[in-house]
Amino acid sequence: MGNWFERQRNIIDFTLSSLVRRKGKNLALLLVYTLLVFLLASVMFFTHALRKEASLVLQGAPEMVVQRMAAGRHELVPRRYLGMIKGIKGVSGARGRLWGYYFDPVMSANYTMVVPEDHPLGAGSISIGQGISRSRLARVGDFIPFRRYDGTPMVLTVREVLTTGSELVSSDLILVSEGDFRKLFGMAPDLYTDIVLSVRNAKEVATAAQKVQKLLPDTRPIMKSEILRTYDTIFDWRSGIIVVILSSAVLAFIIFAWDKASGLSAEERKEIGILKAIGWETSDVLLMKFWEGAAVSLSSFLAGVLFAYIHVFFTPVMLFEPVLKGWSTLYPSFKLVPFISPYQVAMLFFLTVVPYTVATIVPSWRAATIDPDSVMRS
Repeated sequence: MGNWFERQRNIIDFTLSSLVRRKGKNLALLLVYTLLVFLLASVMFFTHALRKEASLVLQGAPEMVVQRMAAGRHELVPRRYLGMIKGIKGVSGARGRLWGYYFDPVMSANYTMVVPEDHPLGAGSISIGQGISRSRLARVGDFIPFRRYDGTPMVLTVREVLTTGSELVSSDLILVSEGDFRKLFGMAPDLYTDIVLSVRNAKEVATAAQKVQKLLPDTRPIMKSEILRTYDTIFDWRSGIIVVILSSAVLAFIIFAWDKASGLSAEERKEIGILKAIGWETSDVLLMKFWEGAAVSLSSFLAGVLFAYIHVFFTPVMLFEPVLKGWSTLYPSFKLVPFISPYQVAMLFFLTVVPYTVATIVPSWRAATIDPDSVMRS
């Protein structure tokens, strides 16, 4: 047992000395390896956290939205449609919604204006998102001018700036009273933007949608599941360039690992021959090379994951922010909630550490099984 521990200590000592002797090469490998893990981990953490954030936000979406269509475009819904929908068997509740978009020529930005159901506002007052507050330098008590549908001015007072915690969905949002909304857009009292409804049995949502469309052929029912699929499609499109970066990183890593597996340098082969000549077993050589590769790969993995975690969750995500901003003028400033699953870390580990470690051992095994004299002469 004492000899075994002594041999293991010698293997570890020789591994450390080998790493130090080739510190320049190993340092370069460490930096490149860390960069690859950092990029892969950043993409993985960011996309997963963003999807998680979106799913949490969309949990409050209505079970079904009913829109009126005319010539393939969204039209305003008459109030009488609301009464007809409430009479459908299985529908537990329905209400009309008022929302729309207002273009601000000063900031060249579109604002989303909504009449809230559970956030009553007095006439002449509004609540604005953080993005509008930053761009217009507007605070509580300030006045923001608007232009009505007929060109006449309309001034509203900022009563509240919405909290930063909701900025992902409220950066360009303006909450306004029903009366001010109808005055601003010239909407008649008996019209709504669309209708949202709830169904008693969640399994009967599709059936209720069919009943709505049969009763009102000029409407389009949109179920919550379809809304979720639409947002998934949007995120897939937005993350397309990031996926290209991920593919490039994977390709670069494959080339990197293949180059490592293509063979040992003459110095390394000579070193293995000497070790075999002085009595080292093939298993000892492989163990030494395993620890050498594991030291580089694990250090790079831990450093890359740590830097990616800080980059995604504690910085503005500079690598991905331009991709996500797109055309939006008032893009929200928000921090993702740290969310990492063990599956993510395990997949990243097997994608980066395992291939490199194997690529380190394979050529060493080939050299260790050859006669020491022929290895040193070569």
